[in-house]
Amino acid sequence: MTKSFIALSSLFLASATFAQTNPLSVHVLNLETGLPSSQVEVVLEKNTNNQWVKLNQQVTDSNGRITALYPENKKLEQGVYKVTFKTEDWFKKNKQQTFFAEVPVIFKADGSVNHYHIPLLLSPYGYSTYRGN
Repeated sequence: MTKSFIALSSLFLASATFAQTNPLSVHVLNLETGLPSSQVEVVLEKNTNNQWVKLNQQVTDSNGRITALYPENKKLEQGVYKVTFKTEDWFKKNKQQTFFAEVPVIFKADGSVNHYHIPLLLSPYGYSTYRGN
């Protein structure tokens, strides 16, 4: 094997390992344009004693992704979580009207998978989401 192949293989394995270390990622795509939605603010909360407790807040990158939304160096606990996409702010920045001020996605982490991925397909008057991988 060549040195460059070994280096590239090591880089791929390192990035794959990193992607698996954080248990939660999100992705926002604009259905009107088919392009990623960058700079969407996303808030993660956990339901604790019937109250939402904020765990993290980030914005999507140029590919519309947040690859590590769960707090760093913490293990995902079983429970009910809410990911809120601040869509109205994003539409305002892009000089568009929207019906949805925000899109909350409430889900249950039951420990059946190591990684949860929540894609959001977004337009001004509709959205869709699902559990990705």
